[in-house]
Amino acid sequence: MIVATFLTYEIITFRLGRRALERKPVIWSEAIVGRCGKATTPLTPDGYVRVDGELWHAFSNDTNINEGEDIVVVELDRLTLRVAPLQAPKK
Repeated sequence: MIVATFLTYEIITFRLGRRALERKPVIWSEAIVGRCGKATTPLTPDGYVRVDGELWHAFSNDTNINEGEDIVVVELDRLTLRVAPLQAPKK
């Protein structure tokens, strides 16, 4: 009985481990670039933004961004986001 339980456990964990190795890992910079958020402080040129419920230090190269404006993440540089204003679709 103990041997059967041990073998079942080994087979299940081996298969689960193999599936985990087959998945492509997601790099955090790939996951956050392109996400939208909102400026929580004015970005002149740096300040803070909220993306997916998390507060980030952010830097805007292009223009100053006012508090409350929508932003999009352009790049992750260490722990600082480079952001741009989110442009509304033109009609």
